[in-house]
Amino acid sequence: MKHLLPLHYIDTVARSGSIRRAADTLAITSTALNRRILAMEEELGVPIFERLPRGVRLSTAGELMIQHIRTQIADMERVKSQIADLSGARRGHVSVVCGQALLPHFIAEQIANYRKLHPAVTFSVKVCDRTAAIEQLTSFEADLAVVFEPLRTADFQPMGRVEQSLKAIMSASHPLAEKQQLGWSDLLSTPVVLPTTSNGMRYLLDEAMLRKGNELEKVIESDNFDFIRNYLMHEHCISFQLPIGLPAASEVTEIIYRDIDEKAVPTGNLYVGQLKSRVLPVAAALFANAIVKALEFQYAVTDIKASSEQADVRPKQVVSAKDAE
Repeated sequence: MKHLLPLHYIDTVARSGSIRRAADTLAITSTALNRRILAMEEELGVPIFERLPRGVRLSTAGELMIQHIRTQIADMERVKSQIADLSGARRGHVSVVCGQALLPHFIAEQIANYRKLHPAVTFSVKVCDRTAAIEQLTSFEADLAVVFEPLRTADFQPMGRVEQSLKAIMSASHPLAEKQQLGWSDLLSTPVVLPTTSNGMRYLLDEAMLRKGNELEKVIESDNFDFIRNYLMHEHCISFQLPIGLPAASEVTEIIYRDIDEKAVPTGNLYVGQLKSRVLPVAAALFANAIVKALEFQYAVTDIKASSEQADVRPKQVVSAKDAE
């Protein structure tokens, strides 16, 4: 809306760190944009941005103002979504940040199911580690985050929580493939490909190594799970995945999945949540509810049938939003 246009200008400049880049995004000239910024700074009586040799950054006053601006923009999106609901046409945009494990199966399926009911709702999905996910929420760049352990921040409001026990993944020809459950001694007996330290699974593995007093034989560290899965076809290593990131048993081919004894590696938690105290637009709030219900359904159904090459990958427990807080 036009009355929010000056706020949108400031937000775009703050996100891009450059008046010129922001002007390109906004499809106006940098001179015109700079004049708008200067006029707003004159009205406020303080500079919103510090001019640097290569761009701009928010001043102290600008840091205070940007939170107000983003709250105003987010509130308007929420109101527009509610107005659309009055006409019976659900519209809006939902921005989701999550870990890689959720992308190929769970999030893709949930968005597809939601859009079948509400095709006018659009989505953006971004892969983030836990720290970046919280930053995306606090800057109003994301509506919802689905993040794995550990989660320690007052800015995050859980809407649901599901326990996840790590699974070992390996090629079907790996010597450990004959075992249905791996213990700590099994993990020590083979080279491993580990996720990077920003990943919640790595946190649980590091905790296990610290508690056990010995190190896994790390040969590769990567934040790309497609690379990890493909590499396992070239060397007898094992890596790790969350149950929610595993394909259905019918999709299993050369890569198989095995349980890990919880005495070896502790169980973690997968959280669905939002920025604390923020009132979400209707579309985002309903999509969050759909995610939580999907997790509840996966828990409530009879155990997923495991093929001879794959262990049960069912999430273990879903906790309500009230309990999760």
